[in-house]
Amino acid sequence: MEKVSCIELTPANMADYGVCGYKDAQKHKELREKINWYERYYPKGLRIKALMVSGSNQGMIEYIPGRYAHRPVLAEAYLFIHCLFVGFKKEYKGRGYASLLLETCIQEARDQHLAGVAVVTRKGSFMADAAIFLKHGFEVVDKAAPDFSLLALTFDEKTERPSFRKEVLTDLSAYQEGLTIMRSVQCPYTEKNVHAIMDSAINTHHLETRLIDLNTADAAQHNPSPFGSFCLIFKGKVISFHPISQTRFETIIQSIK
Repeated sequence: MEKVSCIELTPANMADYGVCGYKDAQKHKELREKINWYERYYPKGLRIKALMVSGSNQGMIEYIPGRYAHRPVLAEAYLFIHCLFVGFKKEYKGRGYASLLLETCIQEARDQHLAGVAVVTRKGSFMADAAIFLKHGFEVVDKAAPDFSLLALTFDEKTERPSFRKEVLTDLSAYQEGLTIMRSVQCPYTEKNVHAIMDSAINTHHLETRLIDLNTADAAQHNPSPFGSFCLIFKGKVISFHPISQTRFETIIQSIK
């Protein structure tokens, strides 16, 4: 019989368990940066729970008090989920493990007497689909282009629902020139490809290029992509809302230059 447990990661033990598929802190800068970021926000209430199945890390949930959410949202009174993922191996999908992780977060929000739990969802890569949250009583409270949804499970009906920061999502006036790359180490998948994209943009396409490191929650909350931890903007238009490969960047930039 498989032994299943949820382990709370700390800045001290994250390197032992790994996160987001990264297991070797000496080898992977992505993991080192994630640990450093976690150390900064752990005292503010950031938590990551790892799903351990027979000693193997097969999923995680990451959540933080809404005031520190790394998404362009207003969710002050809520516990905010950044990530929910299960199944580095396919055989661990569809077993109810995502519900197990989600229920621990919901209970923690209740224990802290918060207004509820909120999350941004999207179909496709890098974000959880809305289905798991709707199954647990969440409702769609806001939407953002092109296909993002903000969901909330509200414990007190009198509490104001979370919302996207619409003024942030629609104001691209500061990014009219060249290529702008915005990224946060909250998402370790942004590390490797960002530097490959920068090299291609500068040396192959000769684009004016700048990298904006979203070093704080406030900076991420002012990212014009609902994804929060990444955005790729070319001449005032978002060309990718989520992390992409250098190959995908080449395809996009060649089609619009």
